[in-house]
Amino acid sequence: MGTEETRDGVKLTNLDQSLFEGAEATKRDLVDYLDSVHERIIRELRGRPLSVVRALRDQEPFMQKNLPKYTPSWVNSVRQWAATSQRTVRYALCDDRRTLLWFANQRAVEYHPALVRAADWTHATHLVLDIDPPADAFDRAVRAAQLVRQALTEAGLAGAVKTSGAKGVHIYVPVHEQTTVDDAAAATRALAARAERLDPSLVTTAYLRADRGDRVFLDATRAGNGTVVATYSPRVRAGTPVSWPVSWAELDRVHPSDFTVRTAGKLADPWQTELPAPQVLDADLLAEGHAIPIPRVQGMHEGKRRARAKRDG
Repeated sequence: MGTEETRDGVKLTNLDQSLFEGAEATKRDLVDYLDSVHERIIRELRGRPLSVVRALRDQEPFMQKNLPKYTPSWVNSVRQWAATSQRTVRYALCDDRRTLLWFANQRAVEYHPALVRAADWTHATHLVLDIDPPADAFDRAVRAAQLVRQALTEAGLAGAVKTSGAKGVHIYVPVHEQTTVDDAAAATRALAARAERLDPSLVTTAYLRADRGDRVFLDATRAGNGTVVATYSPRVRAGTPVSWPVSWAELDRVHPSDFTVRTAGKLADPWQTELPAPQVLDADLLAEGHAIPIPRVQGMHEGKRRARAKRDG
């Protein structure tokens, strides 16, 4: 095969180059995989402000939010004020195959869409519970996921599960279009807290790493204008795994390393039938969640308090 070709009007170059150290994949592997799942991943990305992780040759991978000046005019975008960086960011909207191929040629490996759509920054489309186990403890992430599923069931909700492409799993809960981002964040906190109460020896919602011990962290901060790695997205990890949908029945029989850019595109996709329809959140769940402090803010204040105590003590 040649090292250059054109697809959908996009010139693809240097296809024989390794993606990054330890990738066990070439740029062609990345392009071919993304093209094989383009309809499915674009469904996850369309209309959402997008950040990507690029892996350029001889550079450390980096997160890119702002589109570069050389971006083709046909790439859709949206501008939004970013409070953290105190600037207006021009985010890409990956709405079609051509844009996805252009990103692949730019060595964009990871795709992190916002949890809201660009047309409506005030309403959420789904909840995400990020289950983050200690290293090499995927079996415990599976057990934690089952606790979250039990909490969802008891709240009259259903979710679908995918590997994160790293060491844990993500649980997606589609919600009604009138769900505000504040209510989505509150519901996520409440569900994590309820799962923690089911087995506090296994899981924790403690935001500060020092408070977790060897327990699985239920990260309830994926809400609002935040992002999460997209379903079907590759990851800049050894072997180039991808974040892949898994059925609940198969979750305890898989490992994140089973799904890579060289294998996943040929696999069945259980989310075609298992992803629930949008759901209305229970009032009691929302009330409980709104009473729980925002973990990131609470953790920041507690971290500062401990630093002062250590300095003054």
